[in-house]
Amino acid sequence: MASTLLENVQHYFDRAADKLGLDETTRKALSEPDRLVVVKLPMRVNGELKVFQGYRVQHNNARGPYKGGLRYHPSVELDEVTALAALMTWKCSLLNIPYGGAKGGIACEPWALSQEELETLSRLYIRALMPNIGPLVDVPAPDVNTDEKIMGWMVDEASTIAGRSMAPLLTGKPIALGGSLGRRESTGFGVAVVALAALKKLGIDKTKATAAVQGFGKVGCWAAMRLHKEGVKVVAVSDISGGLYRKEGLDIKALYDYVQTSPRHLIAGYEEPGIQAISNEELLTLDVDVVIPAALENQIDETVAKKMRCKIVSEGANGPTTPEGDAVLESRGIIAIPDILANAGGVTVSYFEWVQNLQGLAWSFDEVISKLDTMMVSCLNEVWDLADELKTNLRTAGFVLAIKRVLEAMKLRSGVLK
Repeated sequence: MASTLLENVQHYFDRAADKLGLDETTRKALSEPDRLVVVKLPMRVNGELKVFQGYRVQHNNARGPYKGGLRYHPSVELDEVTALAALMTWKCSLLNIPYGGAKGGIACEPWALSQEELETLSRLYIRALMPNIGPLVDVPAPDVNTDEKIMGWMVDEASTIAGRSMAPLLTGKPIALGGSLGRRESTGFGVAVVALAALKKLGIDKTKATAAVQGFGKVGCWAAMRLHKEGVKVVAVSDISGGLYRKEGLDIKALYDYVQTSPRHLIAGYEEPGIQAISNEELLTLDVDVVIPAALENQIDETVAKKMRCKIVSEGANGPTTPEGDAVLESRGIIAIPDILANAGGVTVSYFEWVQNLQGLAWSFDEVISKLDTMMVSCLNEVWDLADELKTNLRTAGFVLAIKRVLEAMKLRSGVLK
């Protein structure tokens, strides 16, 4: 039976904690969440009363306000949200952003709700959370099946309750409501930028490099677009409808344009001369320089990792590699840029949005992306050097660095930890 995301996150945490020589009590103080918020959301759907379950896990705020996305999906439950909240703590710490970690969501099928019902549910949820969140307390953002429109409804509801603008409460908002340029592209761009930096470290010319991207949604499409723009040949992409492979490289801009109007925004039906259909597993095991898993968790297990032929994995999804898969990649010399680094572009630009809101600023797209690129590459360099020093992989080095920063903040604030 596959391990859960929470078990995987704990495994990676423990491996880094071993390197740091942390005792059991300190590990507990660092790894367990500060607060679990569970709310019930009763509303009528098609005239019938339904009660939805909402969650917000606030993991650690030693370094700043809690920060993390909100997802709408039937699979949303407490263990998953807790794991994702922990990942946010380590992600924000690793990028040296003054935030802690949190995550939230509602167990629901958003695609089965009308726009009016979705808006009602979103407003109910933020209303229920309001006693526990705030611009300097906990700052939510979009995640799976949530977007800028939903953030707009939520910030409007929060502002109505507070009787003043609550723009800094949520990030990932529409531009007209204080959102930041570059937020939409940020996670995917970050995944691509660290992959490009890793190629450079390995002495591989990006214009001669090849890549495959699993998932062509909010992260994968922008990772593919950035790689394509930088001269990397993206030879394969996939989503839940299947995979496409073209040896000469896909026209990513044409594919992006296609999915804007395709059924359910899927790549199925896209045509280009020389395209072959492939499976998701075939995509992951292609002979390419870079593989970007930007779909679901636990995609690269021990079996898949043994068949992979790439040089670099840049993790766009949360938890796409199992601990067993990670061990195989490390033993085979395949560089895995961990999710807490590779997909941190989203929270980085969320931080920029929050700063702009608090200070009444509006940065240009180029300013935002330039700042993002600088922070992502700087972080990769720092983790790369630490991995060399500790003689370990990038994931363990990233966790070590992130944990050290949180532990230092907790020691300075509480006086309990020594």
